[in-house]
Formats: sequence, C-alpha cells, structure tokens
Amino acid sequence: MMSLLVYPQEEQASAKKQELDYINLFNAEDREDVSCYRIPSIITAQNGDLIAAIDERVPSCGDLKLSKDINIVIRRSDDSGDSWSEIETVVDYPLGRSASDPSMIVDETTGVIFLFFNFMDLDKEKDVYYLKVIKSTDHGKTWSLPVDLTSQITKPEWRNDFKFITSGRGTQTRNGKLLHTLVNKENGLHLFGSDDHGESWYLIDTPILPGNESKVIELVDGTWMINSRVKGNGERYVHLSSDEGKSWVSKSDPSLIDPGCNASLIRYTSINDGADKNRLLFSNARMRDDRKNMTIRISYDEGKTWTEGKTIYQGSSAYSSMTILPNGDIGLFFEKDKYRENAFVRVTLEWLTDGRDCYKKTK
Repeated sequence: MMSLLVYPQEEQASAKKQELDYINLFNAEDREDVSCYRIPSIITAQNGDLIAAIDERVPSCGDLKLSKDINIVIRRSDDSGDSWSEIETVVDYPLGRSASDPSMIVDETTGVIFLFFNFMDLDKEKDVYYLKVIKSTDHGKTWSLPVDLTSQITKPEWRNDFKFITSGRGTQTRNGKLLHTLVNKENGLHLFGSDDHGESWYLIDTPILPGNESKVIELVDGTWMINSRVKGNGERYVHLSSDEGKSWVSKSDPSLIDPGCNASLIRYTSINDGADKNRLLFSNARMRDDRKNMTIRISYDEGKTWTEGKTIYQGSSAYSSMTILPNGDIGLFFEKDKYRENAFVRVTLEWLTDGRDCYKKTK
C-alpha cells in the first residue's frame, strides 16, 4: 500500500540538491564483438528486482531488417539499481536470424514477466516480421523458450507488412487485462491483449491514426490512453478510448514536443489505490527536431496537462523506459550520447518537483 507524506523543510532542501548518478548498463566499447546496444526496456518484478533488457547488435547498429545477428540481453538488480548482474543473454538465434525491440509487462496477479520481441529470418524470409514472447515465472532469473504470437495478434494479409511490437513496456488494467501496442506501417497502430494472464492473446482490430511507437495506460475512470510518436510534426499524439478500444478520439498535444522518438509513459500513483493524487510520468527527448534533452514530466490530471518537468540529461538522448522502484523512487533507463551508452538513473518525486510534492512508500 502507498502512503504519501510531506517531508520537513530540511529534507525538501536536500531533495533539490540531489546529484544524478548515471550507471552505464550496456556499453559496446567494452565488447570487441558488439557494435552497439540499443532499445532499452525496464520493469520492476513483483519481488522488487529490476530487469533491464536491450538489443545486443553484433555486426552493426542497424535495425532488425538490417542485421543478421541481434540478441536480447538483460541485467538484473536486487537492490534498486545500486548494483547489477553481469549481462545475460535471454534470446539468441543462430546467425541469420535476429531478435529485436524488447518490451515487458509484469502481470501483478501472477507475478509472471512477459518479454516481447520482433523476429526476422534474414536468410530465408527477408522483410517478414514475426512477433514473439518469452516469459519468466521467477522474477527474471530464468526464461521460457520463445512463443510465436504472430497468428494471434495480426492478420494473415499482414504477412508482408512492416509490423512490430513497440519496444519499452505494455500495461495491465485494473481488471487484469494485459495490453500492449503494435504498429503496422501500412494499416495503423493497434492494441493487442490477453484476458487469461498471457495464456492466449488477441488483436483489437481498430486502427489508430496517426501513431508509431506508442505507450498505453488505463486512466482512473477506466479510459484507455495511448501516447504516440508521430513523424514530422514535432509533438506527440494522444488517443483516448472509453469503450476498451472499439473507438478512439485522437488529437495532438502541443505541450509534449518530441523529435519523433520512442518515449515512456507510466502511472506513478492512483487514487484508486489509496493515494492522495493521481500522478502520471512521461519521459522523452524534449526537443522538436533533435534527440536531446531527456526530460521527465508529471501530470496530476490524467494526462490533460503536464508540468514543465526536470531535465535528466541535456545532451544526446533518445529512447527511454521508466519503472517505479520498491521505495517509490523513479528508475529511468535511456539511450545516451548518440547510442554509445545506455544509462540507468534514479530520481525521487521530491527532486522532480523541487520538494513541492513528496512521497514515501510504506506497506
């Protein structure tokens, strides 16, 4: 259970002075056999462990259809990010077949972690995308063999379309439904879901436009909200559905400027869970035309408006993924310095708000 407390003035002052500690979790410069690491995803397992997943791109930094050797690797932390395990490979196909774009969902009912990825056999089926998942029942220590979801969450006529599951993370609604986004460049953004804790999956066949890589969450009134990357207009798009994805109302959000880059959207607190306020968090490279200025912003009105936020890193920064740590801190995992580094950084709500909003988690 979450409890929110106001700290004394001296603790608010210390929050304003917090210095950020960037931990480079995946660095290709340390590996002679890896060209780069890209596409970060991070979640908090039910036992409190952090799981950070990413592409290990071996021959080049090219995306899935450009590289015959991309693996999915992870690092784990059991102390809220103070220390991390060695790099572990969780998806590794033979040369010619690649896996890319990790994303995760934690089922808070069962504790199972689902890790989704996109797959291609560049030797036998070049440019044909398959959508797959592995799962862990022990908080990320071990993982199942991949299961191909393509036939469940796409249509047969999409076979040769440019399609992919959005990297980063999906979500779980209050009734237990698992939800995630996938993009079909020819047929639009879609949602897919599961009502049986990941035993089976289905496509919600309502195209959502415009939208590229996207994040979906449930608002306190049950509305589904998608926040989307859109090419060319310098800002994000927001899509709202009050009927579980059957129909959508879409509009741009001029306050969320964006250079056309994957971002992160998560819930921090909800009055439905006993908190004093609803809080959403949004991270992205806050520029219109350049991947720089990684920023975290807060919404107290379910995404209608956003604070100016705090800059986490002024320099080159691109894809990002957030998670809530067991003590209520916010963990951000993001691409840094032209993809040379993939940094984890931990901040507090107090720091983000200069002490105006303070939080302490208790059981």
